[in-house]
Amino acid sequence: MPKAKIHGVDIYYEVQGDGETIVLLHHGMGCTGIWEKLIPGFKKKYRTITYDRRGFGKSDPGENFRDYYINDRYCQQSVQELTGLLDHLQVSGRVHVIGQCEGGAIGFHFATCHPDRIKTITASSTLCYSQVTMQELCEIQLCAFEEEEPEFREKVIAWHGATRGPELYNLMLQLGGSYGSGVFDLRDLLKRVQCPALVLYPDRSSLFDVEQGIWMYRMLPKGELAVLPNCGHNTYEQQPEDYQRIILSFLARHP
Repeated sequence: MPKAKIHGVDIYYEVQGDGETIVLLHHGMGCTGIWEKLIPGFKKKYRTITYDRRGFGKSDPGENFRDYYINDRYCQQSVQELTGLLDHLQVSGRVHVIGQCEGGAIGFHFATCHPDRIKTITASSTLCYSQVTMQELCEIQLCAFEEEEPEFREKVIAWHGATRGPELYNLMLQLGGSYGSGVFDLRDLLKRVQCPALVLYPDRSSLFDVEQGIWMYRMLPKGELAVLPNCGHNTYEQQPEDYQRIILSFLARHP
């Protein structure tokens, strides 16, 4: 099981395929497992790198994970983690980044911190900005882990373990992580993203309105927008064929 020691913590990763490099960033409750339907198609033309962020999936939580997760530098620390992994894998050229939900927020921060290391970014189902604090939004939209759908609970436990899964979910309820606990706003950051950027959004997300994708697209200097019809929040899972087709077309336009 390949792991890289990044800032003293063992991070699980997978590398498949050959060609230009794609880095795939999972969402706030995910791990490398969310990409299982997509890797076979991507690796036909690209080298894919997937990894579990610190404390997720098969990656170790390290010491004081709770403090790490809920502090206001979590997103920047996730960027440092990604940079450390690329250095470990000796990836010297620019990469394509695909981020799902929170993974997209991390990807945009990476794009502004390291413009010389990114070729394109795709963000799917990523929040652009909130009008209330994320804690208030969470209280409205989410329920306790025990009240979630059985299929969702089983998936979270399969990814993170019977103890770790509910713990991560409860941390998300407190809204640390990439979106933080206060009012979230990417709009000023997006203006500084200089690489081509694809916003891929569902029209029926239970979490974020499709207008969020439109705002994101409008803020990006080199933005493109695609909307998946009759699709819920987990675009990669609900419409994997269209998800991949649209992204591959975008990447082909920006080799």
